[in-house]
Amino acid sequence: MVLTLLLTGCEGGDDTASSAAAAPKLDLDAAELAWIGDRIFQNECAGQRSCLVHWNVGEAFPSLGIGHFIWYPAGVEGRFVESFPPLMHFLRQRNVTPPAWLNGLSPFDAPWPDRAAFLAEDPSPRTEALRAFLSETRGLQVAYIFQRTREALARVLAAAPADRRDQMRRHLSALAATPGGAYALLDYVNFKGEGLAESERYQGEGWGLLQVLLAMPENAGESGVAEEGSALAAFRQAAETVLTRRAQNAERAIERERWLPGWLHRIDTYREPPTPG
Repeated sequence: MVLTLLLTGCEGGDDTASSAAAAPKLDLDAAELAWIGDRIFQNECAGQRSCLVHWNVGEAFPSLGIGHFIWYPAGVEGRFVESFPPLMHFLRQRNVTPPAWLNGLSPFDAPWPDRAAFLAEDPSPRTEALRAFLSETRGLQVAYIFQRTREALARVLAAAPADRRDQMRRHLSALAATPGGAYALLDYVNFKGEGLAESERYQGEGWGLLQVLLAMPENAGESGVAEEGSALAAFRQAAETVLTRRAQNAERAIERERWLPGWLHRIDTYREPPTPG
C-alpha cells in the first residue's frame, strides 16, 4: 500500500497554476507510515498504553491517543486547536465504532471538568474502554495525522508571504523527499500545529509549521546530501529557535522550566532512520 500526499495550489492570483505544478509530493508506504506512527507514539506517550488517555499537569484538557489529541471539557475555550473531535469524525467515516459511552455524548465534550475530576475517576471502566479503543485504532490515528498534515501544508503555503512561497516550497520538497523529513513534517504539525490560528500566539509570535519554515535559511538543503547541510538539519534548528522563543514569550514559567527541555529533545529526534544492516 502506498499513501500519497499531494499538495495542490491554494494561492490566489495569476501564479496559481504554476504554483500547483511545483507543489511537493510525499509518498509513504505502509512501513514508513508505521515507523512515523511509532515515533509519534514514543514522543507523546513513551510508547505506554496508559498514556493514551492522559491529563498533563498545567493543562485544561485531557490528551488522547498516540498524538495526544486535545479534547476540551464543556465551557473551556482554550487557545490551542482542538483535535480529538476531528479524529473521531475521521474514524466514524471509516465505520469504526467507538465505546458506547463515548458514542452517546451530546454535546461531544470531555466529560471531566478538570484534571482533579479526571484523576478521581481514572482508572475506571470508562477510561479503560477508551484506552482499549485508542490502542486498537493506532493505525488509523496515523492515517488521520497524515491527512491532517496534507491539508495543513497546503494552507501553510497559501498563508506564507508571497515572496517566501517558492523558498518554502523548496524546503517542503526537500523534507518530503526523505523518511526523516516526512516524519518531521507529520510530527510537528501534530505536535505544534500549522501556525495559522490567531489564538496560538504569545506576544504576537506563533510557533507552528509556518513559523518554522519562515525561520529556515534560504539555502537550506543546497549544500549537498550531508546530514549537517540538509533541509532536515535546518528544520531542526529552526524549530528549536521557534519553540525557545515561544517559551520565552510565555507567561507561565512551566513552559520554560519544564516543557521546553522536552520539546527540544523531541525536535532532536527529527533525523533519518538508521540504515538497515
